[in-house]
Amino acid sequence: MATGIDHIVIAVRDLDEAVADYTAAGFTVTPGGEHTSGETHNALVAFVDGTYFELIAWKDPDATNDTPWWHRFQTGEGFVDWALSVADLDVEVERLRGEGLDVPDPTPGGRMRPDGQAVEWQTLRLDPERHPSLPFYCHSTNDRALRVPSGEAAIHANGVTGVHKIFIGVANLERAAADYQIVAGITFDEDAHTDPAANRWQQFRVGTFNIVLIQPEEPESDLARSIAARGEVPIEVALKSTNDQGSAVDPSLTHGAKLAILEVEHTFETPDWEPQEKEL
Repeated sequence: MATGIDHIVIAVRDLDEAVADYTAAGFTVTPGGEHTSGETHNALVAFVDGTYFELIAWKDPDATNDTPWWHRFQTGEGFVDWALSVADLDVEVERLRGEGLDVPDPTPGGRMRPDGQAVEWQTLRLDPERHPSLPFYCHSTNDRALRVPSGEAAIHANGVTGVHKIFIGVANLERAAADYQIVAGITFDEDAHTDPAANRWQQFRVGTFNIVLIQPEEPESDLARSIAARGEVPIEVALKSTNDQGSAVDPSLTHGAKLAILEVEHTFETPDWEPQEKEL
């Protein structure tokens, strides 16, 4: 079963510009390198809890690329996906197949770091037509420390130490909740709630992380339009910090990703989201 959040993917148009902006927002950013496809490169914002942001950009952002991430990027910079971690991906594949799911074999991936070190991993995604809200699994096949920076690279001027909560916009809360229970291998602690903004939501915990699924009640709401345009992807991430900030990160620096830095002791009451799309 899933052990936690592996990383969160943020698509940007210009990687150098995004690195400069996230640095200005108080994050330490580490160059990631070029993917084996040769079409994309990335930079990483790593946290001491083992998670990280992947800032990914296409070498030629105007060239057509028939991938879900590129199509989401066409609606604006920002969150395009996220990944769960797992202790043993082969064991997880067998578990999911034992649940009666049609699970493909894992797909190999990799990139070359600027220092010449090869990074290797496998990913696994269930059929997105049947399970549109689910993230993918990402599991290192060589040393994970090669893929995920640590030490000084995970220390940030803004005090951020890791992910507190990730919010996912979903079109059908019941279907998404059922999928997450199968994939994450856990049961929701509570029934679905309705907040004052007329969104239905349900929260669960995997590892040390909180995941909140949010379904818009109004079909013409900003959240509903975002889901229709980008799919069922993250809409906001709340980050833990050692600093007493309790505030949103300057949206002019986050390239479409809505981020909030919270006190470590902060407790979540009800979801609150408004889109912060950025025009290309």
